Amino acid sequence: QQALLASIQSFTRAWIIIPVLMAFALGLVIVTSLIGPLGMIGGFILGALNALVIGTTLSLTEQVVLGARRVTWQDIPHSIGQYFWDVISVGFMVWFPMLFLEMGLQTNPYLPLIATAVFFLVFVFLNPVPEVIYQSRSGSALDVVRESYEFVVENWIEWFLPVAIVFAPFGFTFFFQMSSQAGRRGGLDFWHLLTLPFTVLSEWLSFLGISSDMSFLIVLVLTPIVTVFMLLFRGHLFAALHRTSRRQRMFQSRNS
Repeated sequence: QQALLASIQSFTRAWIIIPVLMAFALGLVIVTSLIGPLGMIGGFILGALNALVIGTTLSLTEQVVLGARRVTWQDIPHSIGQYFWDVISVGFMVWFPMLFLEMGLQTNPYLPLIATAVFFLVFVFLNPVPEVIYQSRSGSALDVVRESYEFVVENWIEWFLPVAIVFAPFGFTFFFQMSSQAGRRGGLDFWHLLTLPFTVLSEWLSFLGISSDMSFLIVLVLTPIVTVFMLLFRGHLFAALHRTSRRQRMFQSRNS
């Protein structure tokens, strides 16, 4: 509840991030169409560009969540390039083992099942990696991964309860599908940052009986807004949980 209220208050200071995300998405679409024929080289360029926009997004989110101040247009140039190498290093640390796993199990008939299980574990234990990067500044990629794992072990109920509530109407199949996609990217993929709210919003509007044509227009408008709110909520929730242990929170709740 505290994180939700803080996110609502922060959103009024973070509206500039909405057009920034839309500009990043348009830029990635254009660059992808231009360098698509370059093969592996194009893939590395897109990977670097993804790290650039993710790092910039995290930097802008940090200013709202931790700085508790309004983001201005002047903050955008200063945020570009922030956390670039953090995102790159963690991304490679996750991507290479996943690549070798898929290559080594290509002839295994249980590859889809094994891959889904592995990506699910990556999704769970590396879920707070973005927040660890800009709130803890742990240092090396291994430190980031270790702190993310320790945070999830300590706070898994509080951290994943909002996810369970949002995904509850759609069942385990939808949850494992989304978690597998997120795990494959290590939680640091810009397109997944947008497609997750897009997909969840689409499912919710379909669940509420809204027509597909109307639903598509509503989702297009709401996706960048929900994405920014999601970033703020995750940031405030991580900050609240990271400051105290579960035992301390239980003690405080008993005495409040």
